[in-house]
Amino acid sequence: MPSAPHHVLLLGGHGKIAQLLTPLLLRRGWDVTSVIRNPAQVAAVQGLDGDSVGGGSEQGKGKLSVLVRSLEEVKSEGDVGAVLGEVGADFVVWSAGAGGTGGPERTYAIDRDAATHFIHASVAAPQVTRFLMVSYLASRRARPAWWSDDAWATAQHLNERILPDYYRAKLAADEALYAAAKKRPGFAAINLRPGTLTLDPAGPVELGKTGHSRGNVSRETVARVADLLLASEGVGNTWLDLLDGEEDAEKAVERVVREGVNAAEGESIF
Repeated sequence: MPSAPHHVLLLGGHGKIAQLLTPLLLRRGWDVTSVIRNPAQVAAVQGLDGDSVGGGSEQGKGKLSVLVRSLEEVKSEGDVGAVLGEVGADFVVWSAGAGGTGGPERTYAIDRDAATHFIHASVAAPQVTRFLMVSYLASRRARPAWWSDDAWATAQHLNERILPDYYRAKLAADEALYAAAKKRPGFAAINLRPGTLTLDPAGPVELGKTGHSRGNVSRETVARVADLLLASEGVGNTWLDLLDGEEDAEKAVERVVREGVNAAEGESIF
């Protein structure tokens, strides 16, 4: 675990995963700037400062700030650079999205365009050393060797028939993050790719190259794994798929980092 404190820019701070992640980051003694769109959500996010999600005796050593900005209005890397300069964060977490509201145009504006601007600006900013993207399990172009034909058909059905615009937007951002990070040695671009999200308590995981293209995982587990990955010394430019499973989360993170597991294998960008 890094010994020095960090400052995390958390995009989509009022989302369920972000609200679960925020207290975990603060408990590490890290500062968090939580970016939200709606001023009416400020009090709810500020209230996370004293939350006890995840257990433990230490609480709130880090400082929590709230920044009200619309990601839909981010139109360039310059827009992002202004935010990065204002906040001074060294870690960036993208847990934002259109959430299916506003139609395809808004999905592309946020999940693809704004995300890509944040990616490129973060990789270009010397002070930023880690970027964690919350994506989803089926976001890929090609069938990986560890999935069966049936598993791939399930993923294709989801991507092409049920969520086509979300799929194209998220895949574009995922690929942009991987490609940009390859150009900057030492930059950790973590693409965390959960299955269907639930409200269950955190539990054991299947992390890395999952045996299937679908399955459930609790939001609390996603937040816990994200926290562990951000704090991991050796993590690099990687895609990590995540489902509920049988392995302890901390041990799973240690394993995938130690073994260099990367679910981007099989994609053209790999």
